[in-house]
This record gives sequence, C-alpha cells and structure tokens, in this order.
Amino acid sequence: MTDLTNKTVLITGASRGIGEAAAREFAAQGANVALAARSGGDIERIASEIGAKAMAVKCDVSDRASLNAAVAATVAKFGGLDILINNAGSIDPIGPLAEIDPDAWDKVIDVNVKGVFYGIKAALPHMSGGGTILTIGSGAATSALEGWSHYCASKAAVHHLNACVHKELGDQGIRAIILSPGTVATQMQRDIRASGINPVAQMDWEDHIPAEWPAKTLAWMCGAEANEYLGQVVALRDDNIRRKVGLIA
Repeated sequence: MTDLTNKTVLITGASRGIGEAAAREFAAQGANVALAARSGGDIERIASEIGAKAMAVKCDVSDRASLNAAVAATVAKFGGLDILINNAGSIDPIGPLAEIDPDAWDKVIDVNVKGVFYGIKAALPHMSGGGTILTIGSGAATSALEGWSHYCASKAAVHHLNACVHKELGDQGIRAIILSPGTVATQMQRDIRASGINPVAQMDWEDHIPAEWPAKTLAWMCGAEANEYLGQVVALRDDNIRRKVGLIA
C-alpha cells in the first residue's frame, strides 16, 4: 500500500461525491487534506469531521486567482503540496448541441478544462522535488454521447492535457495520471438520470459504483504500482484494476 503519511493533498470539488470520499480516504491513510469547493458549508463540515489533518478552502476552479489562493493556503497550512486531485467537474446543462446556451457550454469548459489547467499551473511551483497530479477523466472522452457535447469535449481535452504534462514533466518527477471512474453513484448521476438523455440516463442505480471505489483507486494511483499508467488512463471499469486496488477478489 502507498504510504501517504503526512503527504499533503489538495482535492477540488471536495464537497460531495468522489471528492468527499477521496478526502476521507486520504486522511484515513495519514495524509493532510485540503478540501476545495465553491461553497464553504459542506467542506467545512467534512473537514471538521475528519479533524486536525484537514482544512476547508473556498475555491472556484474556473477563477485562476481563486485556485492560486487555494494552493497558497494549503502550502501555508501544511508546509507543502505533494498531490493535486483535479476532481471538480460539471455536466450541467445536459441538452442537444443545437439548443444549448453557448454561455452555459462555455462555463462547463471553464470548469472542466481551464480549472484543471489552472490547478496544474498553481501546483507545479510547489512540486519542484516531484509530485502527483491526478485528474478525473471519463469514458466520454472517447465515446460521444447525446446531450453531452460540452462534457465529452472537456474530458477529451483533459485526457490530452494529462499526456502533455507527462511528456513535458515526467522526467522531473511529476506523475500525471487520469482516472476514468465509470459511472459513480453521485449527484451528477442523479442529474444525468433526470435528463433522460442517452443510454447512461437509463441505467439502473444499482449499476453505479460507490464513490469510495474511485477514492481508494486515487490513493492507489499515488504509489509505484500505478507507474505503468503515467501519462495514461486508469479505467476503473477494468476488473484487473479493481483487483489491483483490492476492490474485488
């Protein structure tokens, strides 16, 4: 198992779902955890429940200055930054390309693509001795789905951005990996289901994995066993990955 004792991780979109589960998992494994989200209430509650090794920081990832401030606050609190998890993401509004509001489409790109780029840019100066950058990707990066033009385009972009980070910085000790978690039982899946658009909305709730699975996988990805995936994608639909992480026998 990866030794995360006293490592410092900043997690965006940490107020619920995968982000919250990851914060709890990393803290349980001994890491210092900074939970970042646009609104403070939920992350403050979660950080309080975790205890002294956690902090809450309000952050809008689509705002570069806000992300810079979140990273600075994390470093000031814990003395450094070892791991960045680019988890914040949006899929709203779901709808046909011909009908979607361009401003709403732009906002998803601002969060899902620019937010990842801003996070990487803010974190890198604090990772001169090496660090890990994990980004939540999606099967939608390679499989187009009706009503998800913004989401599919944004995830394709960050998959390639991850590969660029590895090509440019891998030999400097920066570990960059995408996690494609599959469908997870989170609020985003409730929104997708409510839309009624494309086959994912028709899935039974029991077919979605719990948020704790990607959280445990993210922790596993911080260790040497995941090095074969540097610059690439860890797909949690793959039973081989699930076995490596210890999710299934």
